[in-house]
Amino acid sequence: MSDRSVQQYKTVAAAIRYLRQHSRNQPELAEVAAAVHLSEYHLQRVFSAWAGISPKRFLQYLTKEHALNALKASTDSLTAAYDAGLSGSGRLHDLMISCEAMTPGEIRAGGEGVELHYGVAPSPFGLALAGWTRRGLCYLAFLDDDLSERHAELLSQWPNATIVADEQGASALLEQIFPALPQPGKLHLLLRGTNFQIKVWQALLNTRPGQFYSYSQLAAATGSPKAQRAIGSAVAANSVGYLIPCHRVIRESGESGNYRWGPERKQAIHTWEYAHATKQPDT
Repeated sequence: MSDRSVQQYKTVAAAIRYLRQHSRNQPELAEVAAAVHLSEYHLQRVFSAWAGISPKRFLQYLTKEHALNALKASTDSLTAAYDAGLSGSGRLHDLMISCEAMTPGEIRAGGEGVELHYGVAPSPFGLALAGWTRRGLCYLAFLDDDLSERHAELLSQWPNATIVADEQGASALLEQIFPALPQPGKLHLLLRGTNFQIKVWQALLNTRPGQFYSYSQLAAATGSPKAQRAIGSAVAANSVGYLIPCHRVIRESGESGNYRWGPERKQAIHTWEYAHATKQPDT
């Protein structure tokens, strides 16, 4: 991963921001290109380099109609995803992802006797701050000029740990999560949350890239159809971005909804993930 990918993401985010602000007018590609200060030709190149799709297809993936169709298609798969999530492992390309929850005693100890490594590295969705211990990745946050805030958030979860700055380790982790070419491997997550939150996160870990799920679908699948507010709280409390794919949870209306790391980034992840999951020829 390079700083170039970060710059490409910034262009994508700016385009999404413009589209969100002018969605009622359905702007043409030329208008979007002008808004991000690029020619149509260069905008085409940026999107193709970033996600392997054209701006035209990119815009199609951002529509409410696409989101509603994806919600409908995901209905039958969500209960199975939840059932698998109680004991199974997720898969991201060739990367097997497993997880475990911190015990109440470990949380109370605040990381005493633990080495917490952290570092910043580029990703397809901008710079990211990663935190990990010898037991696994415990934190992954995307940055928007808020490094000090995110860093404080990470450290607040481990107040008694020994802190180790490790930029090289962070780069290696991000390369493993977002490889140029899929590589077989394993990644373990160490999660901090309530029993209910852990169950929701495990279920999301087993959902499929390119699909969307509503809060009510997730609530029904967990056997708590009236727990939509609790589902929303669990999704919002997730501190392992992308790998625990809370970005796949959207509103019943097809609107993308809120996201801990910004609505533009959420839609960028939707588009990038769907393009990679479907691998359709570009048009």
